[in-house]
Amino acid sequence: MLTVILQMAGLIICGIAWRYLKPAGLSHEQTRSVLTSLVYYLLLPALVLSVLWKADIGANSVLIALAAFVGLVVGLLLSIFSCRVCKSKSPQAGAMLLAATFPNATYLGLPVLEATFGPWARSVAIQYDLFACTPFLFTVGILVAARYGDAGAVKTSMIGRLVQIPALWAAIAAVLLNLANIPLPNILDGFLSLLERGVVPLMLFSIGLSLQWSKTQWQLMPTVIPVILLRFLIVPVVVFYFSTVIGLSGDLRAAVVIEAAMPSMVLGIVLCDRFKLDVSLYATAVTVTTALSIVVLPLWFYVLSA
Repeated sequence: MLTVILQMAGLIICGIAWRYLKPAGLSHEQTRSVLTSLVYYLLLPALVLSVLWKADIGANSVLIALAAFVGLVVGLLLSIFSCRVCKSKSPQAGAMLLAATFPNATYLGLPVLEATFGPWARSVAIQYDLFACTPFLFTVGILVAARYGDAGAVKTSMIGRLVQIPALWAAIAAVLLNLANIPLPNILDGFLSLLERGVVPLMLFSIGLSLQWSKTQWQLMPTVIPVILLRFLIVPVVVFYFSTVIGLSGDLRAAVVIEAAMPSMVLGIVLCDRFKLDVSLYATAVTVTTALSIVVLPLWFYVLSA
């Protein structure tokens, strides 16, 4: 797995290099906006439709979502406790709650699981994210951001935010088609396969574009320690034992636990900016946890494979 992680790190480093070199005069914000929009509105929905239409959807899908939900709740509750103990200010606390609760389940989780376990594991990453993380983010996550930041930034309902997610509609369509036993036409399968090939490299490159570091961020390192412990140790351990209790085992359980051990999600930077939370703290958490994941994820894979 270490070889796979290093290969992916190479693509992330390319994104970091682009951020500072600015080829063709394009800023990292412009480049990231175009690439993430392409992935968000076209390529990722195509991948979701292709994978879930052909996936083995059943009781395990419910168990994956349940394990993910438990991980999210544990991460949120323990991070709230940590913020109260440390007496963090509201903007800092809000940023820390988001960073500790929500993993980078698709943008990093999907390529890691696919490269480690094979194509079947893509459906685990997608179900973990779309059936648990995404609904939780756009309901509870938004409420948390509004509670600790600017509540006036909430301009649409929770349902309104959810129905605007293209990948969620693709997931619903794919599940319905799958359960109806409607076969995926070969011509459409080929078209979707062509689109989905761009998802992983563009995701990883975009992560690199999103990472940022400055001298002042060294001062935030002590604040990020609880996020590191929750993301890489406590939440994965809880998900491991809960997954075992509900009957998951083998590679499926390993894939779910590794999803739970993913670094902080990149999308949270947008929420922090919108709700006037501590963007610098969140960016530090994303950068540090993403860098540490190069070491932590192979360790988790080794432990789970033992």
